[in-house]
Amino acid sequence: MALKVIGAGLGRTGTHSLQLALQELLGAPCYHMLEVIADPEVKVPQWMDAMDGNADWDEIMKGYVASVDWPAAAFWRELADVYPNAPVLLSTRASTEQWFKSFSSTILEVMLRDAPNGDSPMPLRMMDERFTPDWRNPDACRAAYDKHNAEVRATIPAGRLIEWQPGDGWGPICAKLGVSVPSDPFPHANTTDDFRAMLGLEPTG
Repeated sequence: MALKVIGAGLGRTGTHSLQLALQELLGAPCYHMLEVIADPEVKVPQWMDAMDGNADWDEIMKGYVASVDWPAAAFWRELADVYPNAPVLLSTRASTEQWFKSFSSTILEVMLRDAPNGDSPMPLRMMDERFTPDWRNPDACRAAYDKHNAEVRATIPAGRLIEWQPGDGWGPICAKLGVSVPSDPFPHANTTDDFRAMLGLEPTG
C-alpha cells in the first residue's frame, strides 16, 4: 500500500485531527506519533534505522495510507521521493507564536521533563538531528519551525502541495484529493489540555 498523503506539518499543527480526517477520507490507517507510542518495541527501532539512513519505508508505512506528525514529518523529503504520486500536506498554525505557545505547553514540556532519562533516545535524537539541536531554546524552536515550513514550500511544487491550518476544515484536502466533502464536521482532537492529561502534565490555567 503506497502512501496517498504525506504530512509534512510539525507537531501541534492539528495533526491528530488530520489523522482522523484522512482515515475517514481514505478508509485506511494514517501514521501518527501515537502509532509509535502504542508499539515502541517495533516502531522505535524502525525510526532509529531511518535516522541512520537505513529506512525501509515500505515496511515502516506498511498498512498505512497516509502519514502526519512527527516522526514521519521529519522525513518528508525522503517520503516525497519514495512516494512521488502522493501530495504533501503542510499543516501550520496562523502564526509562529501561536504554534510555539502550543508546542511549549505540550511537546517541549514533556521533552524537558523526560530528557535525558526518557525510555527511548528516539525523540531526543529526532529533535537534535531533524529539528534543531538547540530545541531547549525558545527562539531556536521558532526559527526551526519557520525554516521547516519554508523548506517544504520551496521544495514541493505548488501543484503537489496542500497548505492547511486548523479551521480550514475539509475543503483544501478534499479538493486536492478529488473526493467529496463529508457531511459531518471536521474532527477536532488532541487539544493542549488533552495532550497534557495524556502525558501526565498538570492542566493549564
